[in-house]
Amino acid sequence: MFTKSAEGDTLPGPRPEIARPEAGAGRSHLSADLKVVGNISSAGTVEVLGEVQGDIEAKALVIGSEGQVTGKVRAESLEVRGKLDGSAACRQAVLRSTAAAAVQVTYETLVIESGAEVEGKFKHASAKAAKG
Repeated sequence: MFTKSAEGDTLPGPRPEIARPEAGAGRSHLSADLKVVGNISSAGTVEVLGEVQGDIEAKALVIGSEGQVTGKVRAESLEVRGKLDGSAACRQAVLRSTAAAAVQVTYETLVIESGAEVEGKFKHASAKAAKG
Protein backbone atom coordinates (compact mmCIF):
# COMPACT_ATOMS: atom_id res chain seq x y z
CA MET A 1 0.00 0.00 0.00
CA PHE A 2 2.86 2.37 0.79
CA THR A 3 6.01 2.93 -1.18
CA LYS A 4 9.20 4.39 0.14
CA SER A 5 10.12 7.70 -1.36
CA ALA A 6 13.61 9.12 -1.20
CA GLU A 7 12.23 12.56 -0.41
CA GLY A 8 9.06 11.56 1.44
CA ASP A 9 10.75 10.14 4.53
CA THR A 10 12.93 13.10 5.44
CA LEU A 11 11.92 15.96 7.65
CA PRO A 12 11.38 19.35 6.13
CA GLY A 13 14.58 21.33 6.07
CA PRO A 14 15.12 25.00 5.56
CA ARG A 15 14.16 26.03 2.06
CA PRO A 16 15.11 29.53 1.02
CA GLU A 17 11.60 30.45 -0.07
CA ILE A 18 9.85 29.27 3.13
CA ALA A 19 12.59 29.06 5.75
CA ARG A 20 11.94 32.61 6.93
CA PRO A 21 8.28 33.42 6.60
CA GLU A 22 7.65 36.97 5.54
CA ALA A 23 6.00 39.28 8.01
CA GLY A 24 2.78 38.92 5.99
CA ALA A 25 2.81 35.09 6.01
CA GLY A 26 -0.37 34.22 7.81
CA ARG A 27 -3.06 31.59 7.84
CA SER A 28 -4.68 30.41 4.61
CA HIS A 29 -8.16 28.89 4.98
CA LEU A 30 -9.45 26.49 2.35
CA SER A 31 -13.17 26.50 3.09
CA ALA A 32 -15.45 23.47 3.34
CA ASP A 33 -16.97 24.03 -0.11
CA LEU A 34 -13.57 24.16 -1.83
CA LYS A 35 -11.92 21.25 -3.66
CA VAL A 36 -8.34 21.72 -4.81
CA VAL A 37 -6.68 19.38 -7.29
CA GLY A 38 -3.01 20.33 -7.35
CA ASN A 39 -0.11 21.18 -5.10
CA ILE A 40 -0.06 23.88 -2.43
CA SER A 41 2.96 25.70 -1.00
CA SER A 42 2.80 28.29 1.77
CA ALA A 43 5.23 30.13 4.02
CA GLY A 44 2.61 30.18 6.75
CA THR A 45 -0.20 28.00 8.05
CA VAL A 46 -2.68 26.23 5.79
CA GLU A 47 -6.03 25.15 7.23
CA VAL A 48 -7.96 22.66 5.09
CA LEU A 49 -11.68 22.52 5.76
CA GLY A 50 -12.54 21.19 2.29
CA GLU A 51 -10.69 18.69 0.09
CA VAL A 52 -7.17 18.73 -1.35
CA GLN A 53 -5.89 16.15 -3.82
CA GLY A 54 -2.22 16.99 -4.12
CA ASP A 55 0.92 17.70 -2.16
CA ILE A 56 1.07 20.37 0.53
CA GLU A 57 4.20 22.09 1.81
CA ALA A 58 3.74 24.66 4.56
CA LYS A 59 5.08 25.90 7.85
CA ALA A 60 2.03 24.35 9.52
CA LEU A 61 -0.91 22.31 8.24
CA VAL A 62 -4.23 21.89 10.02
CA ILE A 63 -6.78 19.49 8.55
CA GLY A 64 -10.17 20.40 10.02
CA SER A 65 -12.69 17.81 11.18
CA GLU A 66 -14.47 17.90 7.80
CA GLY A 67 -11.24 18.36 5.83
CA GLN A 68 -9.62 15.74 3.62
CA VAL A 69 -6.09 15.63 2.16
CA THR A 70 -4.81 13.00 -0.26
CA GLY A 71 -1.11 13.37 -1.08
CA LYS A 72 2.29 14.14 0.43
CA VAL A 73 2.59 16.59 3.29
CA ARG A 74 5.76 18.41 4.38
CA ALA A 75 5.36 20.74 7.33
CA GLU A 76 6.99 21.74 10.57
CA SER A 77 3.70 21.13 12.37
CA LEU A 78 0.80 18.86 11.34
CA GLU A 79 -2.56 18.62 13.09
CA VAL A 80 -5.16 16.20 11.74
CA ARG A 81 -8.78 16.37 12.83
CA GLY A 82 -10.23 15.05 9.55
CA LYS A 83 -8.88 12.64 6.93
CA LEU A 84 -5.33 12.22 5.67
CA ASP A 85 -4.33 9.65 3.07
CA GLY A 86 -0.72 9.59 1.85
CA SER A 87 2.56 10.45 3.51
CA ALA A 88 3.83 13.13 5.86
CA ALA A 89 7.21 14.43 6.97
CA CYS A 90 6.97 16.78 9.91
CA ARG A 91 8.65 17.76 13.14
CA GLN A 92 5.44 17.61 15.19
CA ALA A 93 2.41 15.49 14.30
CA VAL A 94 -0.85 15.48 16.24
CA LEU A 95 -3.70 13.17 15.28
CA ARG A 96 -6.80 14.28 17.15
CA SER A 97 -9.57 11.93 18.31
CA THR A 98 -11.62 12.70 15.18
CA ALA A 99 -8.76 11.89 12.77
CA ALA A 100 -8.91 9.12 10.17
CA ALA A 101 -5.46 8.57 8.70
CA ALA A 102 -3.96 6.03 6.31
CA VAL A 103 -0.49 7.48 6.27
CA GLN A 104 3.26 6.96 6.35
CA VAL A 105 4.76 9.51 8.77
CA THR A 106 8.29 10.57 9.59
CA TYR A 107 8.25 12.72 12.75
CA GLU A 108 10.18 14.00 15.77
CA THR A 109 7.18 14.37 18.10
CA LEU A 110 3.97 12.36 17.72
CA VAL A 111 0.65 12.54 19.58
CA ILE A 112 -2.26 10.22 18.76
CA GLU A 113 -5.39 10.91 20.77
CA SER A 114 -7.72 8.13 21.88
CA GLY A 115 -10.40 7.59 19.24
CA ALA A 116 -8.27 8.42 16.22
CA GLU A 117 -8.51 5.85 13.41
CA VAL A 118 -4.96 5.27 12.25
CA GLU A 119 -3.43 2.85 9.77
CA GLY A 120 0.08 3.18 8.50
CA LYS A 121 3.76 3.33 9.24
CA PHE A 122 5.34 5.72 11.73
CA LYS A 123 9.08 6.37 11.79
CA HIS A 124 10.89 8.54 14.32
CA ALA A 125 13.31 10.90 12.58
CA SER A 126 16.26 9.85 14.75
CA ALA A 127 15.82 6.18 13.73
CA LYS A 128 17.08 7.01 10.25
CA ALA A 129 19.98 9.10 11.57
CA ALA A 130 21.07 6.34 13.96
CA LYS A 131 21.30 3.78 11.16
CA GLY A 132 23.59 5.67 8.96
